[in-house]
Amino acid sequence: MLYHLLYPLHESFNAFNVFKYITFRTFAAGLTALLLSFVFGPAFIRFLKVKQFEQAIRTDGPASHLVKQGTPTMGGILILFCLIVATLLWVDLKNPYVWIVLGVTLTYGLIGFWDDYTKIILKNSKGISAKTKLFCQIMFATLAALWMYQNQAISTDLTFPFLKNFVLPLGYFYIPFAVLVIVGTSNAVNLTDGLDGLAIGPVITVAGTFLLLCYIAGHAKIAQYLQVAFIPGTGELAIFCGAIVTAGLGFLWFSSYPAAIFMGDVGSLALGGALGTLAIMVKQEILLMIVGGIFVAEAVSVISQVISYKLTKKRIFKMAPVHHHFELLGWPEPKVVVRFWIISIVLALIALSTLKLR
Repeated sequence: MLYHLLYPLHESFNAFNVFKYITFRTFAAGLTALLLSFVFGPAFIRFLKVKQFEQAIRTDGPASHLVKQGTPTMGGILILFCLIVATLLWVDLKNPYVWIVLGVTLTYGLIGFWDDYTKIILKNSKGISAKTKLFCQIMFATLAALWMYQNQAISTDLTFPFLKNFVLPLGYFYIPFAVLVIVGTSNAVNLTDGLDGLAIGPVITVAGTFLLLCYIAGHAKIAQYLQVAFIPGTGELAIFCGAIVTAGLGFLWFSSYPAAIFMGDVGSLALGGALGTLAIMVKQEILLMIVGGIFVAEAVSVISQVISYKLTKKRIFKMAPVHHHFELLGWPEPKVVVRFWIISIVLALIALSTLKLR
């Protein structure tokens, strides 16, 4: 919005020419999201407490979690508010990629809100059924994938980070593959959101990595130099990524141990869906598995635990997702969280290094 209002003034005042640059608007969007978090965060937390939007704590989980009873949840609303407002203020609103990723983020946020609302307000501890949640996720992801496919907004070739000249053409099969990436990432982030600040840390790391990847994919000369796919228009997604990073930092200010607020499904499903959609748009689906390795590990731990118990009646981990396993081994919660953050940062560095290994 501000881009469309202020950039045209550069014809009269040269200073407004700065609004043309994605780099400037990325920093501006980031500062906007951070400022909004600090301004509205305390009042929003007080509102949730008054309304008693409190997280139900699992009785079968680590005993140390029982002290968290009464902590307000649905903090993802704050993240999404800051993210969306900052993005709309500073992005080029004519860019179709921005509207697709915003659409997925909003619809997945609504699914998460429905689930949280059912658990907290309607006092249904199970929330909406897993089948209903998965159906809604697949439906919205399919709509996004179909739009991109029909409008030739994405290539149907699958590229690999360490292989320069090898691509796997998927054709029509790219649509279900894109759906799998979006839905899988959304649920993986949701599974990771189990400790104070655990999920938002890797989300920030992944979003920061994709900020660079989106900018590179949208810049013809840099994309050619690094031998990655040049996709005109995707540079604007760097602004969205910048807003995720700082909206996440603002939320982390309140959710770090001991958390004053939890993210809830409204945040984790939306942010996961957004990251999956970004990977699809800039053709870095495989790289997402590397930089988002924490999310992959959490999801795999749950899947393997379920399969193992059904087949052998034995558990691989003391408790899944795997972050609870380390808690039950005696690791303090802050140690688990910070070590997972460190791993996430290392994975991001590895992912970015592949840009020069092609």
